[in-house]
Amino acid sequence: MTRVLKFGGSSVATGELLKRVAALAREALPHAPLVVLSATGKTTDALLAAARAAERGDAVGARELALGIRARHAALARELFGDDVPAELALALDGELSALEKRLDGVAMLGELSARSRDAIASTGELLSTRLFAALVAREELAGEWFDVRRVLRTDASFGSAEPNEARIRELCAAELAPRVRPGRVVVTQGFVGATEHGVTTTLGRGGSDWSAALLGAALDADEVQIWTDVEGVYTADPRIVPEARPIPELSFAEAAELAAFGAKVLHPATIQPATLRRIPVTVRHTAKPGGRFTTIRAEAASGRPLAALASRSPVTLLTVTSTRMLDQAGFLARLFAVFGRFGASIDLVATAEVSVSLTIEADAPLVELCAELEPFARIDVVPDRAIVAVVGERLKRTRGSAARVLAAAGDCHVELISMGASEINLSLVVAREDEHALVRRLHALLESARA
Repeated sequence: MTRVLKFGGSSVATGELLKRVAALAREALPHAPLVVLSATGKTTDALLAAARAAERGDAVGARELALGIRARHAALARELFGDDVPAELALALDGELSALEKRLDGVAMLGELSARSRDAIASTGELLSTRLFAALVAREELAGEWFDVRRVLRTDASFGSAEPNEARIRELCAAELAPRVRPGRVVVTQGFVGATEHGVTTTLGRGGSDWSAALLGAALDADEVQIWTDVEGVYTADPRIVPEARPIPELSFAEAAELAAFGAKVLHPATIQPATLRRIPVTVRHTAKPGGRFTTIRAEAASGRPLAALASRSPVTLLTVTSTRMLDQAGFLARLFAVFGRFGASIDLVATAEVSVSLTIEADAPLVELCAELEPFARIDVVPDRAIVAVVGERLKRTRGSAARVLAAAGDCHVELISMGASEINLSLVVAREDEHALVRRLHALLESARA
């Protein structure tokens, strides 16, 4: 069986951290490790900044950012290998960076940044980090190889947020990747990156490396997917908001999926789905504290509590659509939601009344265009700068009085929308953004009192 180890950007930001990852890969050798890496540190941000500069016609600025990326990876290579950087590594890094510089020059010349070009540029970070790590694995005298994930992680052509073809990924992994992954060897590959059937580079969207790891783990029938990051698991709340928040030892797939969808930063929202289908446990661990606490997420596990954890997300926009045409008229909601579908605007929460519908959408949704389409048949009230605070627990709906206790704990935080019922384990509240942190802290105090 294979064990997938995914390491995020904060876990591979320095030479010392990369050596720590190599040590963890060595420990996993009996489990046929597949190591999936994100780009180092803030590399993806720098790549996208370079792409935007090139789009503006600022070829000099784009080239300076590219040179900064080149210098950073050269410094990492020196940190790992001193003056004895392997020639093969130097050649591979130069090839990836030269290709990046040519792409940026092309974008600057045309003054146009297509989604396809953006993905080709953004993917460079993962190609660089895995080249560095594969060379380190070889230097550490570990058997293994660098593997281009684009050979197996097949997606559609929705550049920037490509949709994986899980059946095709499974087929290709069986032919291309499974024969390489075996005990005693380290296979190093990229997160975040995929390719169309024609071999055109795509990306899964920001944070997509978690998803990559789960997709590959599912395709290989792995015995575990490990997400290594800079926290000891999934916490009861964001510790930046609630310093006394603690890691949760076990969560169900459903609980973890709800927390990820509503703002928990530890996991990409799509990570859980491939693992759920194959019933593969996912563990979330701290790279610097491998012997410390961690969270295990699996189908048969659960926190066992009505209130297990909190997540919050902001800013979101609250829309209320009012029309007397809703009365006794079949198809009104279908017509309403079709408008959002045409503009690719994702709806998070919905509440309905006789003649109105309230819903939340992301702050960057095309609000002007949406309102222009809706106004001919409805009145639109727009309330920006709101936050969603979600209370998640496996026994939430089945525990009498849970909703009442949550609302009582909200106190004078003005709740503008409540959503419960569609999910048995999630009670979500919409409040003004300035009340978000206060509400999270109050609800965490309720969670802790229920635990006592």
